[in-house]
Amino acid sequence: MDNQPKFTERKYLVVLLFVTSLFLMWGISMTMGDVLNRHFQKVLNISKARSAYVQFSIFGAYFVMGIPAGLFMKRYGYKAGVLLGLALYSIGAFLFIPAADAESFAGFRGALFILACGMATLEAVAHPFVASLGDQRTSDQRVNFAQAFNGVGGIIGPIVGSAVIFEGEQDLVSVKHLYVVIGAVIAVIAIAFAFIKVPPLTDPHVVATDLYSTAEVAHADKKLFQHKHFVFAVVAQLFNVAAQGGTWAFFINYGHEVMHLTDANASRFFALSMVMMMVGRFAGTYLMRFIAPYKLLAAFAMGNILMCLIVAQGFGWVSFISLLFINFFFSIMFPTIFSLGLKNMGRQTQQASSFIVMGVVGGGLFPLAMGLIANNNVAHAYYLPIICYAVIFLFGFNYKRLNKQAV
Repeated sequence: MDNQPKFTERKYLVVLLFVTSLFLMWGISMTMGDVLNRHFQKVLNISKARSAYVQFSIFGAYFVMGIPAGLFMKRYGYKAGVLLGLALYSIGAFLFIPAADAESFAGFRGALFILACGMATLEAVAHPFVASLGDQRTSDQRVNFAQAFNGVGGIIGPIVGSAVIFEGEQDLVSVKHLYVVIGAVIAVIAIAFAFIKVPPLTDPHVVATDLYSTAEVAHADKKLFQHKHFVFAVVAQLFNVAAQGGTWAFFINYGHEVMHLTDANASRFFALSMVMMMVGRFAGTYLMRFIAPYKLLAAFAMGNILMCLIVAQGFGWVSFISLLFINFFFSIMFPTIFSLGLKNMGRQTQQASSFIVMGVVGGGLFPLAMGLIANNNVAHAYYLPIICYAVIFLFGFNYKRLNKQAV
């Protein structure tokens, strides 16, 4: 008798595929921000520290939009949440037109903020949405599978950025044209999704039937912040995205200054690092069939502590290859922290999702600190993410104790 839970059910396939495509969309925009970071340094003549405000605009939107997105989703449902997110995403992309015409860094930051509000809404909706499309025992696998396509988008972003921005006209016209196309594509996707019928969903987080437990949820009357594993997940996600934001923001600078690559070639290596992240997510999805996700999370965090130590030494190709491997070990962290934080949250799942999304603000704060160090030595800036990975290791290592229902 095969008691292995299914990955999903046939009735959810169309919706699952569509929602998975959303992960691809915000993967493109997230890594495109890192290409813009370097491009603005050159075209608008700003420092590394000031260019880090690109990441602050993007990730700050996650902090602002986290709770409103959760409230909207709770009142109007997952489908309406997706449509709101796509609308904001498209509007933000079209706002690149006046920003480019005015050659305004503040204008670009405003456009990125609106676009990222859409990304934040999609992220708040998509994770519990994907988790609900089947048995909770396979929710970690589904979320990691969907997040793997975020990695695909992460590959496309720097490749497109290299071809259109770095190798095109060294001005803002190419940026404007690129984001007009992005805005139009997102608008078409929103119209298509409006006609997709979403089957009735039963939130699988209401009953603890995950990989670790089949017992009913204990202490269902707990307040949101009395769930220790959820609180630690918010903290871990903040540090996780802080490490991501800083690592990605200065990748091209590292390639240019330490490895003496052109910006276009450094951008191509950035795309390769996204391939590493995609491989890591598919590998992680497979390994979670045999290794508890919280244990795998702790192991990958230790891997990145080692990688950051090597990168910070500026050893040439050894350090640069380690910089690529940071994304391999980083791969499972965001979706796994998200999924572990939502375990056994019952009716509070959607609210919990909003707070975990708010933790993404770390990605806007950390690049500012790394930028100050990178102004003098970009390699030494990579000592800072070690703090973040230590926090993530502690979350994974202590998860069983934090969530008493995990056995």
